[in-house]
Amino acid sequence: MSDRPHAGDEVGANCRVISVHIEQLSQLFDSLDPSPFHKRDLDRDAAEYIVASAQDLPHRAPLGLVLHVDKPAGWQDEGRVVGDAVRDYFAREAVYVRRRLRRLLRQGWRSLAIGLVFLAVVASAVTYIGQVSSGPIATVLRESLLIGGWVAMWRPLEVFLYDWWPIAGELRLQERLSRMAVRIEYMKTPSSEG
Repeated sequence: MSDRPHAGDEVGANCRVISVHIEQLSQLFDSLDPSPFHKRDLDRDAAEYIVASAQDLPHRAPLGLVLHVDKPAGWQDEGRVVGDAVRDYFAREAVYVRRRLRRLLRQGWRSLAIGLVFLAVVASAVTYIGQVSSGPIATVLRESLLIGGWVAMWRPLEVFLYDWWPIAGELRLQERLSRMAVRIEYMKTPSSEG
């Protein structure tokens, strides 16, 4: 890395680095969040930038966040506290995404059960109509019921074929971000600030 004054974690040579330049560390966090510093949410723009940057990096490589801060170091344990706060934020985000994925899969299983029952009822009705009538109206009714039965399967198929995997990818990314190394590089030293 750099020979500038720094704090926090060492970012390994194998890490893919996300760099953020800020004037002071408080800009990284949501100023309206009343939580204690180590539980405070990241600023929305900062979090979106970090997530978007991580999405552009190889999926298997470990991540590192380097904060280039214009102000000199503020307090003694700043690097550890900021690193823990950033990782904690992404760990909380991973919990929210995991819940969203579970809700979606539960909804998918419910939709599948409802769709299969409806499809079975429709198939029985189609068989019955075929046995009692064979005219053009019966044919239209049978085909309409079959189409309706398969349309009832649309939502569970959408959940299990398409909807779950982007959320699972988001979960993996949030979990990777919750483990990343966080390093603060100070652009100014206390003597150069005067």
